[in-house]
Amino acid sequence: MSNSAQTSASSRINALLDENSFVEVGSYITARATDFNMADKETPADGVVTGYGTIDGGLVYVYSQDAAVLGGSLGEMHAKKISNIYSMAMKMGAPVIGLIDCAGLRLQEATDALNGFGQMYLSQAMASGVVPQIAAVFGTCGGGMAVSSAMADFIFMEEKKAKLFVNSPNALEGNRIEKCDTSSAAFQSEDTGLVDFTGDEAAVLEQIRTLVTILPANNEDDMSYSECEDDLNRVCASLENCAGATDIALQQISDNGFFLEVKKAYDPSMVTGFIRLNGSTVGCVANRTELYGENGVKDAEYEAVLTSHGCEKAEKFVSFCDAFNIPLLTLVNVKGYKATKCTERKIAKNAGRLTYAFANASVPKVTVIVGEAYGTAYLTMNSKSIGADVVYAWPSASVGMMDPAAAAKIMYADELAGADDSLSLINEKATLYRELQSSAVAAAKRGYVDDIIEACDTRKRVIAAFEMLFTKREGRPDRKHGTV
Repeated sequence: MSNSAQTSASSRINALLDENSFVEVGSYITARATDFNMADKETPADGVVTGYGTIDGGLVYVYSQDAAVLGGSLGEMHAKKISNIYSMAMKMGAPVIGLIDCAGLRLQEATDALNGFGQMYLSQAMASGVVPQIAAVFGTCGGGMAVSSAMADFIFMEEKKAKLFVNSPNALEGNRIEKCDTSSAAFQSEDTGLVDFTGDEAAVLEQIRTLVTILPANNEDDMSYSECEDDLNRVCASLENCAGATDIALQQISDNGFFLEVKKAYDPSMVTGFIRLNGSTVGCVANRTELYGENGVKDAEYEAVLTSHGCEKAEKFVSFCDAFNIPLLTLVNVKGYKATKCTERKIAKNAGRLTYAFANASVPKVTVIVGEAYGTAYLTMNSKSIGADVVYAWPSASVGMMDPAAAAKIMYADELAGADDSLSLINEKATLYRELQSSAVAAAKRGYVDDIIEACDTRKRVIAAFEMLFTKREGRPDRKHGTV
């Protein structure tokens, strides 16, 4: 690997990329600064190995920080090398992968290092939505480097040794790392939702390879297609049993059972991830009410409601898919919004952002109602009303304003007050309301559902819909960008 020392930084690159594919760029670059005893310090490659190579034959650009050189601290030339990699990636239209192990800004270089950091931020901002950006944290990622990681599309984190923070846990008033390790992979994936994937170092590198192989190389050239070896008309038996466990439903309808879930640890009531349909990558958003472990045992149950964190999670995912022309599939099973004081702080704004993300997305959009679809919470989940191209519903699905029994209690409150058998009256009126206003058939008669399909036929019907939508073109108002 050219002139760089064979440290963990270069070893990670070798493990990530196809064998013998890495070409180093800028291996002779060292620090220019001479103040504060810097003239006597060796800084090979200035603490970051940069270059390009391939993953499964596809071009990628990569930088890997070397903690053995001044703690992997970011100096002027260190930042310049990373910015140069971004410039090359933008010209060639290829993903950028950052392998992070950085002690922070190099104090000896002060404003030169700070300016370099700013130029790196600018490079990331210009690349956003043009080429996929992936950050993987293996050691320390603090302060400004944490901000840089947050600007990436996907963040991976080693689960035991990696630390990601803006302020270290001990710097937070009233906190100690023993009390709450806010820098840990568990906290950053489960509590903040910043980290998408966690695992040991080998698992993280393998997860990155998997993700890169299914993503487009850039926003114009889709290199993620692969030949489908699965039966396009495969019947998914007993799929109706997965209305609650939509992650399992997505896995069943995908080519060869492929499903890569994103932010799995953050608000599991909302599912986001990628599947393959007829060889093409499809982004998926789904409500989940049941979570099963690898042993098939139910681990948790959730309300069929939208949460603040769930909307936030889905909105970022939908925006990414739209930016890179990845079609969207939505599985709906929702009856309202979570009603807690904590959720109320952000639910309106986050639900608004998710609604905007779906409505603004111009990629092919297919929705399947697998359970309940009530009220404005359903509208937010990629309904026909906000621009879904095709909407299917399973025969058992319900589509309407609210639960029929609840609606009956409101509409017939006076009659119920004087009824001898209020329960029978509620059931009678609820049945009528369900038939006229809340069934899948009633929604289909009004054009809000395009077809009612058997659950077992979901795979072939969804594939056919996306094939039909392959050449979709849809304009948007002339504007710089939305402000939601």
